[in-house]
Amino acid sequence: MERAVRDAAEEGLDGLLVTPGPDLLWLTGYRPTAITERLTLLVLRRDADPQLLVPTLERPDAESAAGAEAVTISDWRDGDDAYATAAPLLLSDGVYAVSDSAWAMHLLGLQKELPDSRYSSITERLPMLRAVKDADELARLQAAGAAADATFHEILKVPFAGRKETEVAADLARLLREFGHEQVDFTVVGSGPNGANPHHEAGDRTIAAVDMVVLDFGGLMHGYGSDTTRTVCVGEPTAEMRDVHEIVRVAQQTAFETVRPGIACEEVDRAARRVITEAGYGDQFIHRTGHGIGMTTHEPPYMVEGEKRLTVPGMCFSIEPGIYLAGRFGVRIEDIVTVTADGGRRFNDTDRALATVH
Repeated sequence: MERAVRDAAEEGLDGLLVTPGPDLLWLTGYRPTAITERLTLLVLRRDADPQLLVPTLERPDAESAAGAEAVTISDWRDGDDAYATAAPLLLSDGVYAVSDSAWAMHLLGLQKELPDSRYSSITERLPMLRAVKDADELARLQAAGAAADATFHEILKVPFAGRKETEVAADLARLLREFGHEQVDFTVVGSGPNGANPHHEAGDRTIAAVDMVVLDFGGLMHGYGSDTTRTVCVGEPTAEMRDVHEIVRVAQQTAFETVRPGIACEEVDRAARRVITEAGYGDQFIHRTGHGIGMTTHEPPYMVEGEKRLTVPGMCFSIEPGIYLAGRFGVRIEDIVTVTADGGRRFNDTDRALATVH
């Protein structure tokens, strides 16, 4: 919390206003049992001690949180004006960064109570707040990556041909939980032409022989995320399928080899995109190369053109180039990577060669 306040001061902010979500959990260890319409607000100011305002009925849970001793807890009762209670905790003309997930109702209530105050999103003003992971966070991410790898090894053993995408997706979700995930966030199974949609939701399409199938899956384990993608073929792939897959594999490897401290995030994107563009598929690579990961599966930093922020040891992000041939098939390969003192380290180690399934 002290570092967050220092970072905020360097950005010209008077402090941070943190509502339920990953930022609150990361800063205090407190996750409300239910995120409701009742205001919960952590106020971090450079000129005051940390204050946590909670509904009276949730105070016992807040007091039992891991970081409760580091904050002063106050409460408000149903029937009280929560915003009038919160107002004395803020500067009347303060400039604050607010959690991206804050309810508009709460922000509008604070603005009405303190009309001279000003607000912007934490991601806009402090995008690197949670980006650099400590040793414990890195260990959690590594464990989540290993569990996702184990899931991929097992999914190769299940039948694909003749089954619906939703059935394979259910297998992925079951395996993620078996290997330790407490939460499954997504199980993309894009077969045949559906693989050309990067965010395809598993549907009722029946997987057929010689289908390329994009498998993108992940969730939370010990509170930290996994996210990996491999593309497989049902039976023997065509020469074109092999060629496209190899281009993506080389692009992914080239981007990984680019990772080291002190490069701009956009350089990772450029490295992958250069390989795919030179192979003639630049227009078919239609998304950024990567995103940060931590307590959520998508967070800053982003590996995309225009992101000049420099990488530092402890940053963690995906590298996931792809080629998408509309109406035919798609290929994507994704690993989670962390920046080390002299390069990069993967948290996913499954084979990146084109695997075949039955």
